[in-house]
Amino acid sequence: MAKIKYYYDTETCRYERVKTSPLDMFVNITGLLFACSLFGFFFSAIYIKYFPSAEEARLKKENTDLLYSHELLQKEVNEVKDVLVSLQDRDDKIYRVIFEAEPIPQEIRQAGAGGSQKYQDLLDKKLAREDMILTTLSKIDNLKRQMYVQTKSYDEIVDLALNKSKMLAAIPAIQPVDNKDLKRFASGFGLRIHPILKVKKMHTGVDFSAPKGSSIYATGDGKVIKARKSNRGYGWEIEVDHGFGYVTKYAHMSKFYVKRGQHVTRGQKIGEVGSTGSSTAPHLHYEVIHKKKKVNPIRYFSKDVTADQYAKLLEKASVENQSLGY
Repeated sequence: MAKIKYYYDTETCRYERVKTSPLDMFVNITGLLFACSLFGFFFSAIYIKYFPSAEEARLKKENTDLLYSHELLQKEVNEVKDVLVSLQDRDDKIYRVIFEAEPIPQEIRQAGAGGSQKYQDLLDKKLAREDMILTTLSKIDNLKRQMYVQTKSYDEIVDLALNKSKMLAAIPAIQPVDNKDLKRFASGFGLRIHPILKVKKMHTGVDFSAPKGSSIYATGDGKVIKARKSNRGYGWEIEVDHGFGYVTKYAHMSKFYVKRGQHVTRGQKIGEVGSTGSSTAPHLHYEVIHKKKKVNPIRYFSKDVTADQYAKLLEKASVENQSLGY
């Protein structure tokens, strides 16, 4: 029951009853309800914060576990990235240097960033913490692309390694006749006096003077592309295609031990010295052709001579004497 309030009226000198208007009652009731609501909200917030429900506690724990797992995943991704960067650096600065290959440009290594619609299905699902998920997926996707480029690079390095060993075996690297004492070197590469015309002409190979029947050896691995007999010009000649742009020619021979289409190896006996064709004495005319251009064979005797012997060969080759044949 509501309390009745009185006030002292100084004019009548009596206590008069306080009359409450409907407006005052409304204001009082509204104020009371607001204060109750405010206190209720405040205490509810405190209770929810410090006394969560079982479902809220489960979700909170699950979220904490997910964040921890995400941090571990990010750590693993960063470690994989560091390893990949190390492999890329080693690839460019060691392997490709060894095999004389150009480094892979950085823009190719990145392999593009992918389209913006790549993860649109995840965005459509409105996943919680989708920013974290998309960031991680983007990093993993980028690593996958870079790893693919790196694997293709290693495939190329393997091919280069295989070709390198084949190339080293194929490039002409020895003298075609036994010439350890260097006494069989007769004429070098360059302008020489023609043995028949007696005028200076370009001598496109080197001549090794040797008795008829002396052994002639292939100077590198390759395939015989020519083995023909003629009594003019080069006379009986053999040509070997070594690949990698190299061809060698052996001329004025007296006997063949190989035939066209046959594969030969460095040091294999392919024929004998003769004096066929335009020749004035038994000798071997030897040429090296690189990328269809005849070059000085002296540059390709690296496996047969020492530094001092090579210097002597250069000295002998520089003498403008008469060649033994063309």
